[in-house]
Amino acid sequence: MNLDISKLLDEWEYTGPDKLIVRKITGNNGQILIQMRVGLGILQMEWSDRPDGKRPHGKSSLLVHYQEQLKKQAAEHGPDTQLNLTQADCMNLQSESLQYYYRRICMFELEAYHEASRDAEHNLQIMDMIRAHAENENDRLSFEQYRPFVIMHRTRARSLLAMGDDNIDDALHHIQEGIEEIETFFRSYDRNDLLKDSQELKILRDMAEELLKQQPLSEEDLLKSKLTEAVENEEFERAAALRDELKKYGLH
Repeated sequence: MNLDISKLLDEWEYTGPDKLIVRKITGNNGQILIQMRVGLGILQMEWSDRPDGKRPHGKSSLLVHYQEQLKKQAAEHGPDTQLNLTQADCMNLQSESLQYYYRRICMFELEAYHEASRDAEHNLQIMDMIRAHAENENDRLSFEQYRPFVIMHRTRARSLLAMGDDNIDDALHHIQEGIEEIETFFRSYDRNDLLKDSQELKILRDMAEELLKQQPLSEEDLLKSKLTEAVENEEFERAAALRDELKKYGLH
């Protein structure tokens, strides 16, 4: 068996770090896979469950393993039970979260927004697990610093899904929820300065601004827009009729 993958690399050129190079393929067993071209080769990931296809402790992910451990302990010792995650446990969870991050950015590139939201939610649940059960405060903080970024990714994915269904109101609702969640996070760490300077908040606010431009005008806004246009064009009879229509509907 020839293990040299030079032919594969030659057929799929790496064009540099400026653009993510991703493709969706069907594996030998008919399963859907993701491939990402990087400078030194090709990364291949599963479409669902853990990206590397492994089943730690026989579970679909390490997060699921710890969630089930916590559920079992809570049933035996009460809801306030602790897992006491060691530094090694946290490092293993960090390794898993990195896999989900790489797959998540691939999902955005493939416009698979449901899956991107799913993978962001997975990493947020890892952060929740670490925040509640890590033995070491430094482990908690090392995860928490990325929370706004992952919230932003989940929010983008949810809003893009809504936009795909032409539901601008839902998309705006998701964005507002994401903004509020990130703002609450910054306030909880007494970082009010980041309410203005956060790149994650800027991305979401810019999305909301663009969506607002796409919203259909309300009846009042449409009539007012027509009235402004009529006045600017000195179409006084039309302007008078539009004013009457505004009064008729109780709009001023």
